[in-house]
Amino acid sequence: MSKKLVRSTRNAVFSGVCSGLSKYFNIDVSLVRLGFVGAFVFGLGSPGLIYLVMALVMPKEDQFYY
Repeated sequence: MSKKLVRSTRNAVFSGVCSGLSKYFNIDVSLVRLGFVGAFVFGLGSPGLIYLVMALVMPKEDQFYY
């Protein structure tokens, strides 16, 4: 079975993007959230825009049909 990049609905704070990414890459969700916050604070790229686009594009895990 192949891995799917989906937003998680079980461990979501805002829209589930960070928990979906952590599940896909098999890392702790806190590290992904810290990465987004750190990038936002230090002005590395556009993390807010990236998060928004990912929230709109990534399907929810309960909407994804295997």
